[in-house]
Amino acid sequence: MLARSGDAAEEAVAEVRDLRVEIDGRAIVDGVNLRALPGKVTALVGASGSGKTTTGLALLGEYPPGAHVTGDVRLAADGLVGYIPQHPAAVLNPARRISALLTDIARARVRHLPLGQRRAAAREHVLSALAEAQLPDAEALLRRYPHQLSGGQQQRVVLAQALLLGARVIVADEPTTGQDALTKSRIVDQFAAVAAHDIAVVLLSHDLDVVRALADDVIVMRAGRVVESGPAQRVWLAPQHEWTRELLSERPEFAEPESTTGTGRPARPVLRIRDLTARHSDGAQGTTTVVRAAGLDLHPGECLAVVGRSGSGKTTLARCLAGLHRDQDGEVLFDGTPLPRSLRDRDRAQLAAVQYVFQDARAAFDEHRPVVHQVARTAIRLRGTDSDTAGREALATLTSLGLPEELVHRRPGQLSGGELQRAALARALLARPRVLICDEITSGLDTITRRGILDTLTALVRDRDDLSLVLITHDLETAALAHRIAVLDAGELVEQGSVRQILTEPSHPFTVSLIRTTARLATGTGT
Repeated sequence: MLARSGDAAEEAVAEVRDLRVEIDGRAIVDGVNLRALPGKVTALVGASGSGKTTTGLALLGEYPPGAHVTGDVRLAADGLVGYIPQHPAAVLNPARRISALLTDIARARVRHLPLGQRRAAAREHVLSALAEAQLPDAEALLRRYPHQLSGGQQQRVVLAQALLLGARVIVADEPTTGQDALTKSRIVDQFAAVAAHDIAVVLLSHDLDVVRALADDVIVMRAGRVVESGPAQRVWLAPQHEWTRELLSERPEFAEPESTTGTGRPARPVLRIRDLTARHSDGAQGTTTVVRAAGLDLHPGECLAVVGRSGSGKTTLARCLAGLHRDQDGEVLFDGTPLPRSLRDRDRAQLAAVQYVFQDARAAFDEHRPVVHQVARTAIRLRGTDSDTAGREALATLTSLGLPEELVHRRPGQLSGGELQRAALARALLARPRVLICDEITSGLDTITRRGILDTLTALVRDRDDLSLVLITHDLETAALAHRIAVLDAGELVEQGSVRQILTEPSHPFTVSLIRTTARLATGTGT
């Protein structure tokens, strides 16, 4: 149930008391308590599927379909709640420009003004919110549609919407998903500034660096229950529960991969990019170039990480390779043969050879069909496999990637983010690709699940000499498992080289700043 109370003695702007959420008789949240105080950041942390998002959404009165709910959710009389979802594309209308999405909210804030002043005042509010959300080049951005933005830019547009709403409570569900260290640092500063205006922030996050830098109080969840809670410093320095200690100890530490130089690697790359330039259309205003004259080689058995801040062109570059972005010049060669720019123009062999795993695995699945059937369909369509054989291959691949058999027959909505990401990887692998492009596939996952996915990718490259991997990532720790790193900044490939060279002897100022900021966040020495 949802209750409203103006009881100032409690001080909390929002409060959850003994919340229990059941689906089909199984508790997904059980006995959770939370107090959101003005000017404070309360962080919920835990593994994928621990109940963080269900608890956060309870503050909005939102629950999974068919849920049975007991306990209380209480909001102050003026306790308007703003929500920033993990996957912002799901809440941004794809048919409307960013300007329309933000202006609709801003107009509601200026209704008290004389009619002649409202338009200018609404625009001022929009531009201010974009600046606070760290979205540069506002004029160009306002002309775009949501699909023309990177995942990080979409996330910050939703943040701007929450700021425009004037919420007293902001529930931020993985707000740093897909963000580079520089942007994370700014988001930490942003939410600290939000809290300084007596707004309560409820942060749902797997990113322990961000939680460490931002949270006043921490609630640690596992399997729907709170296993530990208290002041952030106490939880970090003296965790009392075994699960908390395990969560804090799972920070990935990757050894540098063995060099592939001199291992008999074929002279001809499996994938070659030459002078690739990609653009986004801004409608009547023209186009914006998002990737400029990029050149890269990918060899058989090699892992290449492409890093850069949100909006740098990483995803657009990946979509060009996969045939998902047509407005491009230059060449993408597969085994020396030009690949058609559009997916529709590629033959079945080319479609199978280059596979793409999306950042938002949930959006890539049909919510109405069992996961195993959707995975099997890849083998049927791209390899001509009969349905029985494809079903057996799908089941074997899913279970080999760590998904129990009882889960693979469920629909996507019944799986956690980490489980769905493994399913998406299995679907791509059933095509038996030569090139696998992974776009920020660990960005929304907790440290334990993330480590499992990365271990799986490492093993795939190690065990299959004919498989090459392109990792699109904002995270230098993830990039460190690659053989080589390419760095994008503002659409330009500013440097590339071995992992050791890029991480220990960077030559470009942007790479230097990215490495330094990552180190500061990791050590908690400031932003």
